[in-house]
Amino acid sequence: MSRMLEIGYPVNFRKAKLPSKKKLMGNYAILEPLQIKKHSIALFKNFSKDKSKDIWSYMPYGPFKNLKTFVIYLKKHCLKKNPFFYAIYSKRFKSFCGLTSYLRMKPDVGVIEVGWITYSSILQKTVEGTEAMYLMMKNVFDDLGYRRYEWKCDNLNSKSKKAALRLGFKYEGLFRQATIYKKRNRDTAWFSIIDKEWKQYKKIYRQYLKRSNINTKFIQKKKLKLT
Repeated sequence: MSRMLEIGYPVNFRKAKLPSKKKLMGNYAILEPLQIKKHSIALFKNFSKDKSKDIWSYMPYGPFKNLKTFVIYLKKHCLKKNPFFYAIYSKRFKSFCGLTSYLRMKPDVGVIEVGWITYSSILQKTVEGTEAMYLMMKNVFDDLGYRRYEWKCDNLNSKSKKAALRLGFKYEGLFRQATIYKKRNRDTAWFSIIDKEWKQYKKIYRQYLKRSNINTKFIQKKKLKLT
């Protein structure tokens, strides 16, 4: 008697949506679809505060010597529909101080990735930075209807891997010699969150982002614990 083959469980899935031009509004941060004229000057100014230029170490492009070369980069790589870029506005600092995007979108099967995350020094390790990732996550699952949300990074980028785990992404493995950038090898670490996990994560994020959990210095009283 032949063995019955195992196959995946049935999925009644309706096609997900692509990101729209609407802003993603939070208590501390706002994500606006990127506009060169509106966002480039503030972004370049805040990115330039990182004198070490470490924020560009694991990016395919950058650092940029001046505003002109930065704008050329934005126009060439950041105005497409895929990847779809947002400028991150901090209400506290009253400035645009970060970039992030959706990419590798597969709405037919419900898969989307977050990437090109570039936080200036004033946005790093802040409640605004965490809320920006929450707003994107919420939009992916609650509004756009995706099943899977991916995070990938250079395996040598320890800060990115630590951030992924803190935000609730689960490590899935290593793709060796996945690509080349800046004439360097990249082994790519893969992480993801799926829709079933999001239902519980959302409750925890909401508790974490309550104003009662953030003191006057914008430091959380209770840390984000998703695992």
